[in-house]
Amino acid sequence: MKKELYKTELQINTILFNISIFITFIAMLMMLIEFFTRGAFPSTKIGTFYIGVLLIYSLHKEALRWISEKEWAQNKRKGEYFVYAWFILTPLLYLINFLTKDYFVYNDQGVLLNALPEITVTSLEVGGVFIVTRILKLIFGIRHSKNTPSS
Repeated sequence: MKKELYKTELQINTILFNISIFITFIAMLMMLIEFFTRGAFPSTKIGTFYIGVLLIYSLHKEALRWISEKEWAQNKRKGEYFVYAWFILTPLLYLINFLTKDYFVYNDQGVLLNALPEITVTSLEVGGVFIVTRILKLIFGIRHSKNTPSS
């Protein structure tokens, strides 16, 4: 029964991961378009939805770990790629903006744009989801090691 439950939940987690990849791509694409067009497109407003999807995927992934640590050992660390992607993209955009002397944070009329701050917040939120799941992993690891007999 536990094996069947794990198999079903693993399939769900794979689907959630693929959805997360798709939404990450869409969110990054929209935010990059907003950034590079300097206000020609409206604010993406996708941040809350995107972080919610990542949180659902991450919490489900941790639940899988709790169901079966043994089987999970071979299927881990995929979620870190979201953090790496955002933590590489964000400073690159800051560098581009710096080298262009704030060209991408103001539109042609001199109005301050929100793209870079929104990308920054999204990046930090992705990092926050990662930290929360790492903390859960540590808590579970401590709890799991207390329940495992010593050799």
